[in-house]
Amino acid sequence: MTKTVTITPQNEPKSSPEGVAGHRARLRERFLASGGKGLPDYELLEIVLFGCIARGDVKPLAKRLLSVFGSYGAVLAASPEELKRVDGCGEAVIVMLKAIEHSIGRSLKEKAYAKPVLQSWQAVLDYCRATMGHLKKEQFRIFFLDRKNQLIADELQQEGTVDHTPVYPREVVKRALELGASALILVHNHPSGDTTPSKADIAMTKQIIQASAAVDITVHDHIIISQSQHYSFAGNGLL
Repeated sequence: MTKTVTITPQNEPKSSPEGVAGHRARLRERFLASGGKGLPDYELLEIVLFGCIARGDVKPLAKRLLSVFGSYGAVLAASPEELKRVDGCGEAVIVMLKAIEHSIGRSLKEKAYAKPVLQSWQAVLDYCRATMGHLKKEQFRIFFLDRKNQLIADELQQEGTVDHTPVYPREVVKRALELGASALILVHNHPSGDTTPSKADIAMTKQIIQASAAVDITVHDHIIISQSQHYSFAGNGLL
């Protein structure tokens, strides 16, 4: 649940235009000199906000966004409706933040597609964490692979409540056959942050494995993702 915003523009200290301009220039210089390394989240977010707020002190808004959502990644993952509720977060800011989120996801997806999946496993995990790790509802995605384990498609199959996503094995197999897939990787997120599989997760995975095996399709793994960690069914002997 999004925390209530307790910092408002009315109770934030004001900065002079000269001071703000100097701060922006110094922060840009530090960013270029360091490549962004070592900058705290609020300063990185300030630099993002420079691109959509031409003048004024954006540090209060950067800190307010982090206070509300908890982390830089969670700010980017927040929905437009959630962002609108934060004081000072207008359309230009929302568009910028969502554009960056989608750009990151697209870049990581290209890396995941660049090589056979089993040779670029970390790229796949990075992509899943970036696109699903901060979600507040469960999503169930499938990576469809060809006989060389090259990605054919990455598709969202189901979206559920905060702790439940309905998955139907027959629909999974049907889609795999439509795409001509030879193997699958199942992925879903746990918004709670605990990636331990539930009994329902284990049962559903077994059902998909059985249904896939009947048509000679292999399930390589089922990965559970959170903001900071993942759980591999294959790595833990559950496949």
